[in-house]
Amino acid sequence: MRMLSQEEEADDGKEVTWEDQQRINTFSKLTTRVRSLVEKVNGLKQEKEALDDLTMELELADEDQPVLYKVGEAFLHLPHHRAMKRLESDQAQVDGEIAKLTEVVDQCERDMKALKVTLYARFGNAINLDE
Repeated sequence: MRMLSQEEEADDGKEVTWEDQQRINTFSKLTTRVRSLVEKVNGLKQEKEALDDLTMELELADEDQPVLYKVGEAFLHLPHHRAMKRLESDQAQVDGEIAKLTEVVDQCERDMKALKVTLYARFGNAINLDE
């Protein structure tokens, strides 16, 4: 952080219209949404990593032994081949969710970029939209 000079600090007298305030509010909402979605994506990436590790473990496991597979809060005994199919299904689901959330994040960031251009053009240094 840096201190503003008196010239930068001086109010240039631009009035904030209702439309400007709506744009600022929208930008704030998008910022909050992006943070939340990024946290979800990171959680899903960790889950995907755990599923990848589990895949490697199951590939090394004895195919004749039943596998304890977690479904929700319970563990089920599944035959090896069914556990592998279920694992592939879970991985595909996590990949789909990651892709969907990433698409939403990208759209929010495009909207934020457009709002930044508009707001910085209107207010210049009088507004700070960077983190």
